[in-house]
Amino acid sequence: MDISINGAYIYFTIPIFGGINVTQTTLSLLIVTIILCVAGVLLGRNLKTHPGKLQVLVEKGVEMLRGLVTSSMGEHNACWTPYIGTIFLSSICGSLIGMTGFLRSTTADLSVVLTWAIMTTAIIWYNNIRHMGVLKWLKGFTEPVFIMTPMNLISEIAQPISMAFRHFGNVFGGSIITAIVYTALSLLSSLLLNLVSGTVIIPIVIVLLGVGIILYQKFKKKKQIGVFKGILLGIFIAFGACGILEATGLLSGIPILSLGIPALLSVYFDLFSGFVQAFVFSLLSMIYIGQACPPPETAVETK
Repeated sequence: MDISINGAYIYFTIPIFGGINVTQTTLSLLIVTIILCVAGVLLGRNLKTHPGKLQVLVEKGVEMLRGLVTSSMGEHNACWTPYIGTIFLSSICGSLIGMTGFLRSTTADLSVVLTWAIMTTAIIWYNNIRHMGVLKWLKGFTEPVFIMTPMNLISEIAQPISMAFRHFGNVFGGSIITAIVYTALSLLSSLLLNLVSGTVIIPIVIVLLGVGIILYQKFKKKKQIGVFKGILLGIFIAFGACGILEATGLLSGIPILSLGIPALLSVYFDLFSGFVQAFVFSLLSMIYIGQACPPPETAVETK
């Protein structure tokens, strides 16, 4: 298995506007978009007054999402539920798609999450200007004192960058950790197997020794082998068996110790961490947009 921590692979370049690269991320984004659109059409059509199990499940999910939005942003901002839901589902599906093994996680590309962050910032600025007016919005950068203007401007620009790098860093960092662990275990696997596979006699002795210990424990002492000891003996025998296969050339070049490791790490970084980062990004979007969209009576007072 070849794991790369380089950027997205470029399939081809469209020769317009100086060249537009079509990458792994582009393909993944297209697939995620199609999946979400098809799911939305299929789950949203033929709604019934007396719903079935699937419709009940979908309605429950929508209600939970709306409840999360209204509790974070206020009932008057319930209209932002579709936007927050789109960001949340796009982030989750974009992370999970990397578990296929041949598609790249969209959230492992900075340009994707940075685009989401810029969209959220544009919404914040628009609503601030709509509620406060252009002059009062610009005046806000000079508060509490005029000398703070540069710092306020930097803080405003840093907000989307911080949101993007927080999400991107966790997902892309997981890819780097997976690659490093896989490489280290592959090298260790080659080293250990080379030590015992110089001659087929050594791994055969290892297997026989492990089996002999088990038989002696079971029939001579007539007592059960403990779980921990059983696991160690199983690993010992499996290692000897791998040495035999390596010595005979049947296992040549296969990194035994790293088998399954990328899959396990992917489950954590793409599944668990992907859900967490999607929730955090959506929550920050709700908080920032909610601050820019105060209740109607408050918005009138600020003008």
